[in-house]
Amino acid sequence: MAVMHAQQGAATRSRRRRGGSGGTSATKSAVCGSWVGRLQWSCFLALAGLVVLVSGQKDLYEVLGLGRGASSSEIKKAYRQLSLKYHPDKNPSEDAATRFAEVASAYEVLSDEEKRDTYDRFGEEGLKRTEQGGSADPFGDMFSHFGFGGGRRQREESRTPNVEIPLRVSLRQLYEGDTFDTVYVRQAMCVGAGQCEKKCKDCQGPGIAVRMHQLGPGFVQQVQIRDDNCIARGKCWKKNCSACPKGPTQQEEVILTAEVQKGMRDRDTIVFEEVADEMIGHRAGHLVFIIETLVHPDFTRRNDDLHMDMEIPLVEALSGFEVNFKHLDGHTVKVKKQGITSPGDVMQLKKEGMPRRGSNGKTFGSLYIRFSIAFPKALSAEQVTTLRGVLLEGEDDKADATQEL
Repeated sequence: MAVMHAQQGAATRSRRRRGGSGGTSATKSAVCGSWVGRLQWSCFLALAGLVVLVSGQKDLYEVLGLGRGASSSEIKKAYRQLSLKYHPDKNPSEDAATRFAEVASAYEVLSDEEKRDTYDRFGEEGLKRTEQGGSADPFGDMFSHFGFGGGRRQREESRTPNVEIPLRVSLRQLYEGDTFDTVYVRQAMCVGAGQCEKKCKDCQGPGIAVRMHQLGPGFVQQVQIRDDNCIARGKCWKKNCSACPKGPTQQEEVILTAEVQKGMRDRDTIVFEEVADEMIGHRAGHLVFIIETLVHPDFTRRNDDLHMDMEIPLVEALSGFEVNFKHLDGHTVKVKKQGITSPGDVMQLKKEGMPRRGSNGKTFGSLYIRFSIAFPKALSAEQVTTLRGVLLEGEDDKADATQEL
């Protein structure tokens, strides 16, 4: 295709030279256009040849025995198994050291999300170019530098959407910490998906294809488009593949164990990486559980502090009191106060609030108790007389002292 474009451009330039012989400026312009066109196509052909050579390198996923949709945990597991298998201290075979180095090199790239993304799109040559400070895409650089136009469009994130699920937990679970098992049903890539790949020269990476459009004689435009059939650079999905008769994906149950850490708050998250739906040409998104705290009958939480209301009888408000109650984890909290307690008074109990997240249950917030007074619904005449005498006795003593002064 590139050679055909070059021939068309040369024929056009030849006609321009013949038609423009009557004017000096036109002749100079045609000659300059000829040299620019030759330079553009020479660079295009040389770079195309370079990409063909690069495609002969070993596929890093194949080195680890994985498909391109492998998750981070699968990559780590394969690396551990193969590094033990080919470690020179345990494997005396001649090629063990070479295989060990290949496995380590593959893991270094695929365990790094940014490097893996570059490799998926542009191969090892793209990695080398980024390490040298250049662009990973050789075609993008060529078109931007030599006037073909179009350029590279910003690549969309090649992940499926994250899935967010509210996780309703009690205040006690957040106080003590907890674990729970759950089954998540997702769309997973067919096990035989590797047999359903075919070569597609337009595919430049997962979900990305590049089309070439003729703009005019000797000029083409590179346009990047979304194509979900693209699996990797130069590979796409083979439709009606017998290895996956139901299509690229099928339902799969994933058993997960989630940990609610002590002190977690509302809107905190528990993330399972790459457990969301899988899709051809994309890496799986994340499954995210979002903490939602259930209402507690006694306690209200504010950050790492707890708040509660406590009602005491009038006699205890006047004379002092001692009350015990059970905390969230069952331990006994003693509340003791001497003297008079007024309605609305607040007592702070340090280290009786929520555990601070990340402290492993070693540091806590405070518990604040707001008091209200329970007044008797009725008093007998005798009780009123007695109470009045007690209360007014203090007032009379104050009045006598004032008169003496």
